[in-house]
Amino acid sequence: MFKKILIANRGEIALRIQRACREMGIKSVVVYSEADREAKYVKLADEAVCIGPPPSAQSYLNMPAIIATAEVTDAEAIHPGYGFLSENADFAERVEKSGFTFIGPTPESIRIMGDKVAAKQAMIRSGVPCVPGSEGALTDEPKAIIQAARTIGYPVIIKAAGGGGGRGMRVVHTEAALLHAVQTTRSEAGAAFGNPAVYMEKFLENPRHVEIQIMADQHKNAVWLGERDCSMQRRHQKIIEEAPAPGIARRVIEKIGDRCAAACKKIGYRGAGTFEFLYERGEFFFIEMNTRVQVEHPVTEMVTGIDIVQMQIRVAAGEKLPFTQRSIQLRGHAIECRINAEDAYKFTPSPGRIAMWHMPGGPGVRVDSHAYTNYMVPPNYDSMIGKIIVHGDTREQALARMRTALSETVVEGIQTNIPLHRELMADAKFVEGGTSIHYLEGWLSRRNR
Repeated sequence: MFKKILIANRGEIALRIQRACREMGIKSVVVYSEADREAKYVKLADEAVCIGPPPSAQSYLNMPAIIATAEVTDAEAIHPGYGFLSENADFAERVEKSGFTFIGPTPESIRIMGDKVAAKQAMIRSGVPCVPGSEGALTDEPKAIIQAARTIGYPVIIKAAGGGGGRGMRVVHTEAALLHAVQTTRSEAGAAFGNPAVYMEKFLENPRHVEIQIMADQHKNAVWLGERDCSMQRRHQKIIEEAPAPGIARRVIEKIGDRCAAACKKIGYRGAGTFEFLYERGEFFFIEMNTRVQVEHPVTEMVTGIDIVQMQIRVAAGEKLPFTQRSIQLRGHAIECRINAEDAYKFTPSPGRIAMWHMPGGPGVRVDSHAYTNYMVPPNYDSMIGKIIVHGDTREQALARMRTALSETVVEGIQTNIPLHRELMADAKFVEGGTSIHYLEGWLSRRNR
C-alpha cells in the first residue's frame, strides 16, 4: 500500500480523498492555488504546496507543477479526483512515466472512452446497447450528413466526439437547420476540446438519465455497484441524484449492469468508472463513460456500504477486489442534493465570504463539503460548495430525511440553491419518481413565468 498520495484537485473531493487516505493510514499531500489558501483540506493536510495563482490553467491544470510537487514531497501516487486533469490521458501518461501511480484507469482506456465515437464503437463490440446514430464521426460531405439524419430520423443531436459535461451538443429538428448546426458544433468542439470531430445520434424526446457504477481491478475482475438516477438536471448539469433508480425493474437493471462489467473486462479497464445511459420506454442507450470518480458517488456508497474512493486506492496499489458480484447487496435508498453558491432560480454565481455555515445532522445524513463559517468562496472555479446526502430504508424515508436536512441547513453571506432543493423535495412529480432529463427545465420555466 502507498505511504503517501498527492491529491491533484480542490474543493469537497480533495477533502473526501484526504479523509479516505487518513482512514487507511496514508499521508496526503494537497496542491492548492492562491485562491484556496484558506481551504479546510489545506489546513488538514499532512503537507500542502501552493502551485500557482487562481486561474486553473496556472494551477490545477499545470501538469509540470503537480508532478514536480509529487517529486519533492516523495509521494508515490496521484489521485486526480474529478474534473480538471482526471480524464486527461496525457496527464495519466506523464504521471506513470515520471514513476508515480495514477489512481485511475490506464491512459489507453482514458483515450478510448474520452473519444465519444471510439467509446461508442467499443461498447457496440461489447454488446452494450447504444443510441441509434452515425457510424463514427461525420464526414465533410453534406449529402452524407443529410442522408445519415434521414436514416436516423429527426430530431437528431449533434455531439462533439471529445465533449463532456453537457458541452458540445446541439439538437436539430429539421433538415434545413442540419448543416449549419454541424458546422457550428464542429467549430465549438475544436475551440473547446481541441478536437473538431462530431457525430450524430437520435435525440430521445423524454428519456431519463441512469448510470451504472463499476469497479475493476488489475486482475481482470469487474463488478457493478448498482445504478443511479441523475435525471434532475439543468443544461445537462446534474442537481439531484439518487440510488437506486425508482420504477425500473431489477431484471432490466441487472441485465445492463452485467453487460457493463463484461465490457470492462473486455477492454481491460481498471479502477472506478461510470457508464451513462439514457433510459426510455424500458430500453437503455449508452451515451458515454466517465473514467473517474463521480460527484454523485456517495449515493452508491450509502446503498452498498462500499467506500469507492478507498477502493480506487486499493485497486491502484494492485490489490484484488475484496468482493464478488454476488456479494454486493443494495440496501435502502439514498438521495444527494448538490449545494451550489448561486442564485437558486437565475443560477448566477454567488462567490464571497460565508457569514454562517450550519449543516444538518441526524440518522442517515451525510455532508461532504470543504466550506465553513468565514470561508471565502472563490469566483475562479465551479460553484459547487458541498453535497447533502441522506439514506433511508425506503425512498419515502429518504425524501423525508432530505426535507428535514434541508430545513436545518443555514448558509448566510452568499446565495445558494438550497431554496430550489426545498421546493423540488415537495414537488409531486419528483416525489412520484421517474421524471425525465427535461423535467426540471420545464418546471423552472413554468415557475418563473
